[in-house]
Amino acid sequence: MSLSLAVLLGVFVVAALLRLPVVLSMFAAGIAYLWASGQDVGLLVDQTLNSLFTMSVMLAVPLFILTANLMNAATISDRLWSAANLLVGRLPGGHGHVTVLMNLVMSSMTGSAVSDAAGAGMVAIRQMRSQGGYPGGLAVAVASAASLLGPMIPPSIPMVLYALISGASIGSLFLAGIVPGLLMAASISALILLIAKRRGLPRAESLPWREWPGVLGATAIPLTLPLVLLGGIWSGVFTPTEAAAFAALWALLIGGVIYRTIGWRALREVFRESSRQSAVVMMLLVSSFLINYAITNEGVADGLARWFAQAGLSPLGFMLLVNLLFLVLGTVLDASVMLMVFVPVLLPTVRALGIDLTYFGVVVILNFMIAIITPPYGLILFVLSTLTRVPMREINREIWTFCVPLTVVLLVLIVFPGITLFVPRLFGMH
Repeated sequence: MSLSLAVLLGVFVVAALLRLPVVLSMFAAGIAYLWASGQDVGLLVDQTLNSLFTMSVMLAVPLFILTANLMNAATISDRLWSAANLLVGRLPGGHGHVTVLMNLVMSSMTGSAVSDAAGAGMVAIRQMRSQGGYPGGLAVAVASAASLLGPMIPPSIPMVLYALISGASIGSLFLAGIVPGLLMAASISALILLIAKRRGLPRAESLPWREWPGVLGATAIPLTLPLVLLGGIWSGVFTPTEAAAFAALWALLIGGVIYRTIGWRALREVFRESSRQSAVVMMLLVSSFLINYAITNEGVADGLARWFAQAGLSPLGFMLLVNLLFLVLGTVLDASVMLMVFVPVLLPTVRALGIDLTYFGVVVILNFMIAIITPPYGLILFVLSTLTRVPMREINREIWTFCVPLTVVLLVLIVFPGITLFVPRLFGMH
């Protein structure tokens, strides 16, 4: 290991121990590497930004973030909860199943686990605790697991970022996430059934048939968004960036004109929060370029590719090993670090082994989603613990149970790539 690389790792570790934000830790480590190796910091930053600004698809990320925040401000979650309650609320532990179904639908509009957790998740936790008899830790665990559907069901912000660093088709990735997302939802609901029977959790109250049309009709308008958005991408009418812009406009019309739940003050707050979140993502991208440059410049990527080649691993063996490594790293590292730093290092080996980039992307994104609900550093757990004031010890006691079925789904997807690629092939996009 060179002195420059040792400086990079040392600065990153120290920054992590000081609990600096991940973005700042990566920036500090990258700039420290450039300084230690005697390179021109300004020139590299200039080249990095020029490369970033040529990626027009990057505009999709802040627009999808804006869409998610507009949807949350438009009280879409409350309307979806009522509709989902009609459909699955009478199952044992009904409020947990309603949470999963609501997030499944909401995820087709937001593309972000954090947005789903802070929006739909808070609505679900309130209902599970007040009406469903769920303990605080269990309610947060259910909402945390269900929020992972956001980045898997299209549109998906992590899939856009993966497409940027891998060159994979965004349309193909979006299609490939559908079946895995449905499997995740089914596995979480199956676990809720078991927990409900063991703990005696109640079913949700039923509504008279005469109230069904009104409740279901209230969700009709929001449900047009994923149909138009994804239909436009898959039919070629929209590029992903254009689709993201249309989604933001449609979300604004729903909240501001149709439902009239977004006033000027709320709109200002939506734009402020969207700007902050977008800035964090963009800073993450730029800082990851610095780290990736250092790794490439030091020959780490080439060395790792040679190691895998000499190990004689099959594509399946490689996938099992890499995902096991990511599951372990996910307990101590942020998911964004693994996506933006480790995945680019592995891509040469992925291509050399003939592993499909769409399949690889969906599998590792699911892996990283498991990471953000895995103690002790699961991001979603911290977000919901802060918002609900449920102690982390109560959440950690429950969340491990939900990591099991999600890991089983991950293993199934690794062993059977056709499950992931079925829908893209069906639509002729793969």
